[in-house]
Amino acid sequence: MEAAPLVPATPEHPPSVTQRLPEAVDTAGPSRLGRLDALRGVAALVVVFDHSSYSFMADFRHELMPQFNTSRYGIMVFFLVSGYIIPASLERRGCVRTFWIGRVFRVYPLFAAVLTALFAVSLLGVAETRDFGQQSAASMAVAHATMLQELLGTPNLLLVLWTLSYEMAFYLLVVALFTVRLHQRSAAISVLLAVLAAVSVTAGVILPASALSGAVGTGPLIVCASTAMVVALCCASTGSPVLRGFGGVLGGALALVLVTLNGTVPLWEGWVILSVMFLGTAVHRAESGQSTWRLAAGTSVLVVACAVFSAYRYGDGDHFTRRGWIVAFLLAVLTFGAGMAMRRRRLPRVLTGLGTISYSVYLVHPVLLAVTDGTIGRQRQDSLGLEAAFYAVLLPLCVLTHRYIEEPGQRMGRRAAHRLRPR
Repeated sequence: MEAAPLVPATPEHPPSVTQRLPEAVDTAGPSRLGRLDALRGVAALVVVFDHSSYSFMADFRHELMPQFNTSRYGIMVFFLVSGYIIPASLERRGCVRTFWIGRVFRVYPLFAAVLTALFAVSLLGVAETRDFGQQSAASMAVAHATMLQELLGTPNLLLVLWTLSYEMAFYLLVVALFTVRLHQRSAAISVLLAVLAAVSVTAGVILPASALSGAVGTGPLIVCASTAMVVALCCASTGSPVLRGFGGVLGGALALVLVTLNGTVPLWEGWVILSVMFLGTAVHRAESGQSTWRLAAGTSVLVVACAVFSAYRYGDGDHFTRRGWIVAFLLAVLTFGAGMAMRRRRLPRVLTGLGTISYSVYLVHPVLLAVTDGTIGRQRQDSLGLEAAFYAVLLPLCVLTHRYIEEPGQRMGRRAAHRLRPR
């Protein structure tokens, strides 16, 4: 059965601003929103530094991290940008089916290529893959196919893939809200999640990492979650309002359960991550005229206050320094705000170009680092020259992966979405 558009454009109900956004909002092209590309470019460079500094700038990293958590800075900027873009993409299409087709062809081709490259360099003996523990290859494959592996108690084949699991959870929540007509409540949802984070840390609610996997077993959880995800996506993509609502709610419930009960970051931070993405959506709604800037500003203040309070109350611990996290979080929000303030200014092409290849930069750099670690090894003393050389090799490589893997995949996705779009 063909899926009917969920937000039809009629003379009485003209298409909203989000529906009129060009396709290039979340794909490559000349009409991309330059400031969002610039933000992603900056975030990608910072994330690369965070990981490459282990190998080439270890002493500097040791001094910097307690003051400024570069990893959290980069990923929070990415999450804010995703929150701005993803709901706009869904609402512009007005169809869950074509939204998921677009997402699949946007993220999976490079995802699969990078994992293939990782196994190839491992087989050649120039890099090592992570220890999977007792998990079978089949369960690893299924968990990664859902992109929820981080929330399914499964080791990430690449450490950076953990953020994609939270992105996927956000996709499921966005679709859920869209199918039940609550997608305009972005600000309220963002505040609610931030308040829950603050309440949980105040109440001392601390769950062990992957708590649900520990209770029911990783294998059974992967089977149940992957089955629920397939059912949710199939139902949400149908033309039946009842099935559409059921599929959306099922997917959203799955996302909330996994983030709440089976994350590897602290519970409060999992909720802050989702809150931050919905904050990005709230900013988009203000900019597109669907909401007010006063509401977006108020939401920002509350979310930031709750996030900072949660991190401060959580305190210092293993691999977590509250000062470094708080500084990174505040700078990420300020960076996003600066990007929004420059929406009418022409930005340097180098920044927008970096944003265009940012997904490649994010996924390719860990494989290249695995190769350098397996060949020249990690340096005992800081080497700015090797750090610069790493970027000099990485960025041209990412231009190639973007051109020959990402762009063809996106073109295939547009063609598939056009063929399967409801008439």
